[in-house]
Amino acid sequence: MNDVAQPIEFERHSTNFNRLKGRLEHQVGKAIADFNMIEAGDTVMVCLSGGKDSHALLDILLTLRKRAPIDFRIVAMNLDQKQPGFPEEVLPNYLKSIGVDFHIEAQDTYSIVKEKIPEGKTTCSLCSRLRRGIIYRVAHELGANKIALGHHRDDMIETLFLNMFFGGKLKAMPPKLVTDKGDHIVIRPLVYCTERDIARYARGMEFPIIPCNLCGSQENMQRQNIKQMLAAWELEYPGRSQTIFTAMQNVVRSHLLDAGLFDFKRLKLGDEVAEGDVAFDDDMAAD
Repeated sequence: MNDVAQPIEFERHSTNFNRLKGRLEHQVGKAIADFNMIEAGDTVMVCLSGGKDSHALLDILLTLRKRAPIDFRIVAMNLDQKQPGFPEEVLPNYLKSIGVDFHIEAQDTYSIVKEKIPEGKTTCSLCSRLRRGIIYRVAHELGANKIALGHHRDDMIETLFLNMFFGGKLKAMPPKLVTDKGDHIVIRPLVYCTERDIARYARGMEFPIIPCNLCGSQENMQRQNIKQMLAAWELEYPGRSQTIFTAMQNVVRSHLLDAGLFDFKRLKLGDEVAEGDVAFDDDMAAD
């Protein structure tokens, strides 16, 4: 039975939905444990945009907190960027209904972005910089030492290819990082979760989704092109995205070209190298 085509009422109370919920909770719990994302006494500020990913993140973290052997605080934060038509009452009403601490930060970054970026150009870079500065400031004001973002597995893979194709770097999104000033730790607990699962979960939970009309609708963004490329690969070779994600967790430094990661100059007879001797292998992938 095609679960995507079923009514929301059926999906939310079905066995398939319960399995989906359990899988996402397990994946988030595993990410938290693998990367030591949340510790006793932490205050975690969950950045809630109103999209499916951040809604799912907040909901799952609230569920896991009830079972956690440690005590930590969760506060939701939404940045109201004053986009025309933004339904500013939706998120406060929802957050009150689920009984979570929250803060709404109103800053007119929309006008700044529209003023600085020519029509037709992507707004993500400037918008992200403005959001980042505001988020760090609010986290400090709220006493939050952890900042949780809703990036998932597919975001990680897309970023990897964006950096390779357009930045010349083998770089994605880290699951955990310290901010430049060293004041906060940014965590991405959805790192093991697929966008498809999150979308299904959001439909079943009936989250009050608010679309981003500033940048989310820009169809010419390179990220959209990468997303389409990966989707086409997945159709032709099912499981390829997971294989790529697995590769991101299995980096062999001695078989790349970065002398900063591996000391090729000092390599000498008798030294052991990971993966062994593959110098004359024409098609290692076939193995």
